[in-house]
Amino acid sequence: MIVLGYNGFTRSSELFGLLYGATGVDRHQLIGHDAAAALMVDGEVVAAVEEERLSRAKKTSDFPVNAIRWCLEHAGIGLEDVDVFAFPWRFAPEVVDRMITEICGSGMPVVAKFDQLRRTGELFSGMLGRAAVHTDFMERMDHPLDPNKLVLVPHHTAHLMCGAHLAGVRNAAFLVSDGRAETRSAVMGELRNGVVWVFDQCSVDMNNSLALAYGKITRYLGFVPNNDEYKVMGLAAYGPPPTRNPLLINAVQLHENGSYDIFIPGDKQAYYAFFDQIFGGDSEKREEFDFRVRVAGLAQHMVEAVTAHQVRALGAATDLDTLLFEGGLALNCVANTKMLERSSFTGMEVGFGASDPGVAIGAAVHVSGLGSSPASTPVTPYLGPGYDETEILEALDAYADDVEWVALDEDAVADTTAALLAGKAVVAWFQGRMEFGPRALGNRSILANPEFPDIKDIINLRVKHREPFRPFAPVVLASEAPRVFDLGKKTASPYMTFVFPVRREYRDRIPGACHVDGTARVQTVDDESNPSLASLLRAFSARTGVPCLLNTSFNVAGEPIVCTPGDALECFLDTEIDHLVMGRYLVDKRSDRHG
Repeated sequence: MIVLGYNGFTRSSELFGLLYGATGVDRHQLIGHDAAAALMVDGEVVAAVEEERLSRAKKTSDFPVNAIRWCLEHAGIGLEDVDVFAFPWRFAPEVVDRMITEICGSGMPVVAKFDQLRRTGELFSGMLGRAAVHTDFMERMDHPLDPNKLVLVPHHTAHLMCGAHLAGVRNAAFLVSDGRAETRSAVMGELRNGVVWVFDQCSVDMNNSLALAYGKITRYLGFVPNNDEYKVMGLAAYGPPPTRNPLLINAVQLHENGSYDIFIPGDKQAYYAFFDQIFGGDSEKREEFDFRVRVAGLAQHMVEAVTAHQVRALGAATDLDTLLFEGGLALNCVANTKMLERSSFTGMEVGFGASDPGVAIGAAVHVSGLGSSPASTPVTPYLGPGYDETEILEALDAYADDVEWVALDEDAVADTTAALLAGKAVVAWFQGRMEFGPRALGNRSILANPEFPDIKDIINLRVKHREPFRPFAPVVLASEAPRVFDLGKKTASPYMTFVFPVRREYRDRIPGACHVDGTARVQTVDDESNPSLASLLRAFSARTGVPCLLNTSFNVAGEPIVCTPGDALECFLDTEIDHLVMGRYLVDKRSDRHG
């Protein structure tokens, strides 16, 4: 059976801009963001890629034409060979009826109700309804799709199925929390023998979305909502934990069953005024680093407190030991670690597709009937495009005026790269198939030696062109990780979805990988998951005695992670990256290059 899962709408940007003013800094506040496609053949995920990696439009919500075409080309099939097309949004009639009832029963003035109903109607008929989804596919793919082959999957179901399949579990408690699904923002329950049981009384509607509340504070601090929340998470570490949180007093009400209400105005002008009042801010203060740190700390504490409240309720309602956490909020790796360590659960899984790219995989898993049959072998995140030696050489030839290169023996790649990294060189590492999901997991990465305290400043300012407070993640062999980091209940962290304290005896050894609070967002690798990166780590450690490498995504601020050899060369030439290792080729900038 061949199933294609995909996420994205042609008119999302147009309609959300027209109806809700989601433009400029709010441009990512759209349904369908992180558009992607994933292909399953006989129960195996054989290809998956985000549209942004191919179109080069970061976090695009557009219909994923390029991603779909690449998945099919990789598998050597056409659209006519696909048995089912799975789409991770299901605005069924009963869902729309509920939306209409909620609008009509709200306390809004009558005129406002009519306006909201009008906008909801336009969104449904132009984008969200089954007919609109079907038409969108046929027009963009120029393919007469049999409507019986199109299956709409509820958004949170797609999140859950992605996490369960990637984790390989049949029995687990789950929490899915994101900005919004069709009508809810968070659900919890149990997966027993592959059957989903949702605890409806614990569900949270989208009007009380914790992720959207965090996004509003992200915007208030001058960042891009639904894009820069990790900056707020990083800033929070620069201040002490709050002893009193006005957000929990003025904006959040927790309920005994694990649900909650959030009281933050929806209008931007109104919530700026609300935040100014409870934080003691104004337009000038919002530019001050100390004020931003304090507000970021309060926002992070709010997320940690609310999610801990949910997990306590879930733990009391289930006898299952493992927790699956999926949805955009699962990218808050600081909160993830605290959730697990303070909970009754013995294990917790957060997948590489936890945020919205993963719903393309999850929808395909659900339609394939694999919710009750997890992956028989570990699913690799390296599901995107890869390039052979011929394609790499073609790209190098195209940039011959600007770069020079030498071919290394396959056995010499790790040792040669380790020798470069032993100094203060910053090395771009381009290997194999591209990672799926928001994190660079070692195939499209920028690597450096973490023993230098100022290496973070070098990469942030000279390479990534981004804020100096941003931390970087260490990548370490799974066998070495417990020696360097306090993993708590975890035994591995392959997808950078957890933060751990750096053991005190290593903080001075790897200062470049330590955040200001002595923690690190760790990625663990082994020979099975990423043999080339594992080989490099062994060579580097043998040469230097340093147990890990600093790993950040191969891109600059505002750009998607590089995908093709051409993307890699463009980024290499536009930054102060010292060397590029692409396949078995060591690439350097020509001293006489143009410009």
